[in-house]
Amino acid sequence: MAGIFVPRLWVVAALIGTMGIARAAEPNETSLLQPQGLSRAGLYALRQIDPTLTGQGVRFGVVCRSVTYQGDIPQNDYRPNIAHACFSGADLALHDDGDPEAAVSAHATAVCSILFGEDPAAATPYLGPFFYQGAVPAAEARVYELVHFGEQYVLTQSALPLDVVAMSFGFQFENWWTQGIESLAEHEGLLVVAGIGNGENASDPPLYPGAGTNTIGVGVVSSVRTADPATNLAYFSLAYPDQSSLGPTDDGRCKPDLIAPGNCLVAEPGDDHAYLVSGDWSSYATPVTAGVVGLLVQAARQDENLSLVLSPDGGNCALKAILMNSATKLPYWHKGRLSVDDDREAPLDLVQGAGMVNAVEAYRLLKRGPIQAGDVSTAGWDLNELDGGAAQRAYRIVLDEPAGKMLTATLVWNRHYSREFPFERIAGSDTDLRIEVWAIDPTGETGDLLLDYCDSKTDSVEHIYIQTLAGYSVYDVVVSYSDAEAAATSRLSERYGLAWSVGVRQETDSIFWHDLNADGIVDEQDISIFLDNRSLGLTAPEAYLLGDINTDGSIDASDLEVLFANRNRKADWHTDRVTN
Repeated sequence: MAGIFVPRLWVVAALIGTMGIARAAEPNETSLLQPQGLSRAGLYALRQIDPTLTGQGVRFGVVCRSVTYQGDIPQNDYRPNIAHACFSGADLALHDDGDPEAAVSAHATAVCSILFGEDPAAATPYLGPFFYQGAVPAAEARVYELVHFGEQYVLTQSALPLDVVAMSFGFQFENWWTQGIESLAEHEGLLVVAGIGNGENASDPPLYPGAGTNTIGVGVVSSVRTADPATNLAYFSLAYPDQSSLGPTDDGRCKPDLIAPGNCLVAEPGDDHAYLVSGDWSSYATPVTAGVVGLLVQAARQDENLSLVLSPDGGNCALKAILMNSATKLPYWHKGRLSVDDDREAPLDLVQGAGMVNAVEAYRLLKRGPIQAGDVSTAGWDLNELDGGAAQRAYRIVLDEPAGKMLTATLVWNRHYSREFPFERIAGSDTDLRIEVWAIDPTGETGDLLLDYCDSKTDSVEHIYIQTLAGYSVYDVVVSYSDAEAAATSRLSERYGLAWSVGVRQETDSIFWHDLNADGIVDEQDISIFLDNRSLGLTAPEAYLLGDINTDGSIDASDLEVLFANRNRKADWHTDRVTN
């Protein structure tokens, strides 16, 4: 029993000490659907493209912590309110130790309703009637109490009967069970989606397991801040360091990987027909992202040509690369900290990651692949391997018209962990990979141009987002070892997932470049925030602060001039109305 007792003591200590609850669209023809956070992430639009994408056949696990403990024994108050109307048709099972009797958790009820809820007769006083539809209402849903899950699957490293696992909580420090999750992701190809925390302090670190290398760590895109709750549920702004935990991790890696809307309408735990507002917490951004993952898994199951992305041998890397490569960059996105220079050793923005999850674009990218190295189309993905015999692989893209296009490429691989308790990192088996984008000389006279590269010394993700060059229509995306000589000597091989695409530059006229408090109008409050950020930036130049509107690397008078030029600009959704 000692092997079980130690992990339980650790879980309880973490819950008492360093636990952090990972707190959480423009309306279109789907505006009668809730939660609208799913609409902003493109999930309802994806369902319009393919109405079969409801999660059917996808095995979904949600791990929830108990709210109360007696000594080291969880009291099983971890479960969703399964009597709620939105769960009446759900295929939902509970998994715990059976004693004491399971009780309801408001947190789990909210998370599970975003994923599995469906209620065509829903209503609230401030919205009226609406159709409540979760991300994967037809999925096979299994809800696990945290300690039970740890003992049954993580500690034993048993193959899980699951395709996707969502975890809307986190711990400040890596430990045996978060490393065990990393091991399951590596060895079983398990897709783990976890919140990274709520950034109550700008210095708050990303939380584990979301901060882990082999997981998909999710931050939160905050809703707008008006007096009307219906507006706040329908429109979303940016990810803010004081609401969504900021990277890097304590070992210098970029997190989150992705961000998503978090403020959702969710099932009420104490009323079987009522709904309430979740708030802007990464707990609720996590099921939004996990739902997109589940629909991609279903799409891959329906098309044999896409089955490689489901491979237990690195398929999770390919799917993670697809999700990150298709993400939407929001205003102020920049690799590393906010500065003028593109940080080639920091693959992601430290608060946005690769950007906001985009279900439609991820689906389209998934359907373009897989495509092996060599001559490839302008969008696709691959699951491949580097070894001593193939120290690099090149993917050649030919553009009909390169002017004004953006090339995005994302490389993902797993770090290696032991399968034995305490599941420690096997650093000697790890390799570091590198990604480059070359513009191929059309004349053969001046030589090819290294347009960009990404070569982090700590991350297992590399990401490039770069404008193509006029006159250059051929580009090579090259995957290689950071140190080819060392890799050849060690004879190590590395499985990787790669995704790439070429498209138009994303919209740059968003009001959120100027509306810093996200209330729908550029006014004195935004100027005050700007001046505070400018002052703090002078004393703490490493801080992640919004305000560099012209992206020249500093918050200064030039930015203030742009802000003044946009004074009194209003968003279409701006309102002072309070709904009764």
